[in-house]
Amino acid sequence: MTKDAQAQPVRGLDEQICFAVYSAAHAFNRAYRPFLAELGLTYPQYLVMLVLWEQDGQSVKAIGERLMLDSGTLTPLLKRLEGNGLILRKRGREDERQVLVELTEAGRVLHEKAGRSANPVPCAVEDSGVPPARLLEEVRALREALLRRAAAED
Repeated sequence: MTKDAQAQPVRGLDEQICFAVYSAAHAFNRAYRPFLAELGLTYPQYLVMLVLWEQDGQSVKAIGERLMLDSGTLTPLLKRLEGNGLILRKRGREDERQVLVELTEAGRVLHEKAGRSANPVPCAVEDSGVPPARLLEEVRALREALLRRAAAED
């Protein structure tokens, strides 16, 4: 326990920020399900594709860092995406230890399809009454504070 943490009484479930975030994550997954089914992706696969749609040809290491995933979690995702014909994994030309991930034509076409598909999540976020930019900023701030605290305790 860090020096600034103090023991406090345990609050009820509905007063726990961790439960609110946890249950919101489940609600996000449920809301995304029809959109992702149309794309033929799971949510973690969709995140990998988002990273590659932003910048193709990234290393496995860079993708893992961006998504905060270790190689044991990321490698099966990449294998599945490759098996589905959406990406190719190639050894680096300059460093054969490095594995680069590139979109296939099907992966690029899927990006276009995702842009045309109805994604209900942005509408739901707007319906929350919290401006999306503010919500994103606050969730990121919470994530960073939690990561800093965890790193300090390691």
